[in-house]
Amino acid sequence: MFISRLQLIDFQWKLGIAISADSCKSLKSPCVTVALKVADGSGSVTCKTFEMTVPQFQNFYSQFKEMASVLETF
Repeated sequence: MFISRLQLIDFQWKLGIAISADSCKSLKSPCVTVALKVADGSGSVTCKTFEMTVPQFQNFYSQFKEMASVLETF
């Protein structure tokens, strides 16, 4: 089994009001845009941007905090 190792280089987010978006169907609903910059094992950097609702972002952020606390124990 091949496991790819990724390194998080940058994490940015911004809150906005979406007029229309794939994940925020209703007009004028708050939406969070997340931009991640990751490097793979060879050093190639990729940028990924996606949108989510505020509750989805709160869950995403909570999971990130949990991962960080686990990683701090190593």
